[in-house]
Amino acid sequence: MAELTELERQSLNEIPHPSLPEGSSIYGSTKVFPDYQAEEGEVYFTLVHGIAHESSVSYVAILQATRALRKGFESVIYFYGPGSLNCLATRGFPTTGNSAFPGEHNINNALKTFIAEGGKVYCCRFGLSLHGAREEDLIEGVIPTHPLDVQDALIHYARRGAIINSTYMF
Repeated sequence: MAELTELERQSLNEIPHPSLPEGSSIYGSTKVFPDYQAEEGEVYFTLVHGIAHESSVSYVAILQATRALRKGFESVIYFYGPGSLNCLATRGFPTTGNSAFPGEHNINNALKTFIAEGGKVYCCRFGLSLHGAREEDLIEGVIPTHPLDVQDALIHYARRGAIINSTYMF
């Protein structure tokens, strides 16, 4: 342990750190809304414009879409713009598949789980091209789409009565 000055020791000892033992509850657990399940034919459509590791937007959107899938919704995620980079299987350092930091592959793993459980993932080819990403580097099962499909997919799912979760991070 580093040598501390008297004032540093005094500051550390003023308030116990941490004040609660690990595993202590600091938030309530009451769920306010009913745990809705999908009704026959309901769709949950997610648009993602966020970049992996720039914020939690992309990862949380995938987790929400997965939860909707597990509630019985037909669940679809559409990545466009810089969000398309979330679909790359080639993430990693120093080689693909290796995590340079803990959690680097959270999005990859979450997308693989979503697809394996029956979710559908679209990825805009133009979004890939804006960042020099290659279509052949997409995670297995991700469906590449034309840039004009973004709007038409939104129209398609809106006409089907989908719950639409649109996330945007710039």
